[in-house]
Amino acid sequence: MILNSQPKFTVTDRFLKYVTIDTQSDPASNSNPSTEKQKELGKLLVSQLQEMGIADAHLDEYGYVYATVPANSGKANTPVICFCSHMDTAPDCSGAGVKPIAHKNYQGADIVLPDDPSQIIKLKEHPDLENQVGNDLITASGTTLLGADNKAGLAEIMDACYQLVNHPEIKHGTIRILFTPDEEIGRGVDKVDIKKLGAYAAYTMDGESAGNMENETFSADGAKLIINGISAHPGFAKGKMESAIKIAAQIVAALPYELSPEGTENKEGFVHPVAIAGHVETASIDFIIRDFEEEKLTDHANTIRRIAVQVLKKFPGSSAELQVKPQYRNMKNILDKHPQIVEYAMEAMKRAGLNAKLCSIRGGTDGSRLSFMGLPCPNIFAGEHAFHSKQEWVSVQDMQKAVETILHLCMIWEENA
Repeated sequence: MILNSQPKFTVTDRFLKYVTIDTQSDPASNSNPSTEKQKELGKLLVSQLQEMGIADAHLDEYGYVYATVPANSGKANTPVICFCSHMDTAPDCSGAGVKPIAHKNYQGADIVLPDDPSQIIKLKEHPDLENQVGNDLITASGTTLLGADNKAGLAEIMDACYQLVNHPEIKHGTIRILFTPDEEIGRGVDKVDIKKLGAYAAYTMDGESAGNMENETFSADGAKLIINGISAHPGFAKGKMESAIKIAAQIVAALPYELSPEGTENKEGFVHPVAIAGHVETASIDFIIRDFEEEKLTDHANTIRRIAVQVLKKFPGSSAELQVKPQYRNMKNILDKHPQIVEYAMEAMKRAGLNAKLCSIRGGTDGSRLSFMGLPCPNIFAGEHAFHSKQEWVSVQDMQKAVETILHLCMIWEENA
């Protein structure tokens, strides 16, 4: 069987092509997808899927790629499962003109990126590099992100499709493929057609270290604090002006360090101001609020309110209002009701020769929202590291192990049907 020999992996060649296509999403855009350039990668993926013989592969008007690998098993009751990755890269760092560089047979040294020698991937800052000695690493050149988040996942799923189509001895049920736009700006599943997918379970390939699987995310709210101050001509403002800008600055300065992203870790939640806008009369602060325990989101929002009240005591003519909107919830609440979805993935990683580890992620994935849309969806490693930065890197061997994990997982669902 292919998994007991050495498959002809296509994952690296696919990845090297995908990262050269700029697919950065845009949070300021109201279109779907937020940037048309994401469709360019979508068209390529559809073309490659169709070349494999996957006839129903298509790109819809919103920039989503759907495809089906038909079942080849005699077990008609094998559940339909879906594999998902996102096509966009983060707005945090440029994704235009990516020049991927292969560092073969890595030996543990710091990696200096040639187009900006100040960008150094240091062993002491990237501890997982210790597990990569002898492996082949891929980085960008120093002026852009790499795009392994999440083009590594795309390449892995595409290679798995190639293996399934070309090796009928790998028995599996119906496999659905979903590639999404705009995950990085929180809109990855806004227009997804769950009915079209028709799957019982899904897996995002969007995690970090080989062998890691995430069944738990933050629960998340977004909040906007709107501040109404008092404007006056600055030449005649004494005793009259109450600047909404200065009120906003004092509120942000009063946020406790121990409730900040830079002051928290593991399962500690945070309140994070992400944008300030306005002028003397009115201003606003946008926050993201995160915690693994949903009920604590209310406590964190009340912290903002309490600080605002305290600051406004110095500005008696001004006021503030906090508006809170839910964003996503901890997918563990759903996955715990379907334990086999996680158990099968852990077994697949073990069969691929990995030390399977169940983890929590201090963030969210498309799987967070899919789980609450009726499609339970944990997150499997893709091998991406230092995402959203110029020091992003991925291991060729980790991507190959991700492909093997997908193939084993397909077989496990068929075996247990």
